[in-house]
Amino acid sequence: MFDDKVILCGSSSYEKIFYFNPEFNSLPKQIKEELQIMCVLFTEDVGGILRLEFDETGNLNLTVESKEDDFFFDEIGSVLKIKQLRAEKRELLENMETYFRVFFLQEGQDVTGN
Repeated sequence: MFDDKVILCGSSSYEKIFYFNPEFNSLPKQIKEELQIMCVLFTEDVGGILRLEFDETGNLNLTVESKEDDFFFDEIGSVLKIKQLRAEKRELLENMETYFRVFFLQEGQDVTGN
């Protein structure tokens, strides 16, 4: 169904922006705000770019990248921060995976219409 990964949201310390995919606008405002805070604080803390993206099976991956010449990017800190986020935001991240699987991949729905 998907050729590429589906980006839920992301933040860049370089451009000082937060991106939220409008395909997910039906999410409650509180969840969108929590995702924004999580992403922005991450990039303010360690730098670089953070993307939350779904793969073709509905797994939510936290992807980090940095510019090649960014000597201030904290690579070790980014790995530790991802582990911390996965632990602290486990319920939110799991709920996002379930949401994506049900509403985008249409898992668990009866395809016969019954």
